[in-house]
Amino acid sequence: MDIRGKAALITGGVSGIGLTTARMLAAKGANLTLVDVNEKLGDEAVKSMESAGAKAVFVRADVRDEAQMRDAFDQTVNRFGSLDIVFNNAGIATPQPGYTRIKVAQWKPVLDIDLMGVVLGCYLAFPLMRENGGVIVNTASMAGVYAMPGDPVYCAAKAGVIHLTHSLAYWSKRRIRVNCVCPGVVDTPLSRVSTREEAAAGRAGRPVSKMLQPEAIAEVVLNFIEDDSRVGQVVEVRPSGVRVVEPRRPPKHRE
Repeated sequence: MDIRGKAALITGGVSGIGLTTARMLAAKGANLTLVDVNEKLGDEAVKSMESAGAKAVFVRADVRDEAQMRDAFDQTVNRFGSLDIVFNNAGIATPQPGYTRIKVAQWKPVLDIDLMGVVLGCYLAFPLMRENGGVIVNTASMAGVYAMPGDPVYCAAKAGVIHLTHSLAYWSKRRIRVNCVCPGVVDTPLSRVSTREEAAAGRAGRPVSKMLQPEAIAEVVLNFIEDDSRVGQVVEVRPSGVRVVEPRRPPKHRE
């Protein structure tokens, strides 16, 4: 896909991986809708992009809310004339001290935002892309590929995103390509907060010096968008490089 002139919607788009990806897309000529709940950062991001000559709009919406998200998608089409790219990127981590020591009300948002928010984003994108095609990129995590006993709820949510992506590969028949990026620990505001919380809870967090930079993830996202051969792929991103995660196939039945 040639990014220039295309309309992109990014959830969690006002900081970290989302904002870095938005800036890189804007530099290639994309029109941006940044979706988030942080209005202050949203306004700042839009002003920064507009001052650099990009077209961008901020829409305050919670990825768990169908009505708010439907409005964000509709605003994108009304403003830019189409919806070509969706980056389902918003996510949170489970609060410390962890799954069994906190109330259900505290861990349920992880499933709702990290998994159901992505499911909803794909669901809303489909009818807007089925005639002319498009690209959807979902953010999962290496925690969705490998067991992480310290945060099983987060792992479950991200594993769900991976299987969702593999399961939606057939949308390519409608020229809708769905792919997924699985970052390691990335140097973002959310990761820094999580690292401090882990330290306060007596758990050893990943040193900031060992974290990936958001640009490494954004580059993978842009490659998914630009390379028309990328369909239903899930890619791990680590400091040592990238690796494609192959989908699990059902076993062959023997007579």
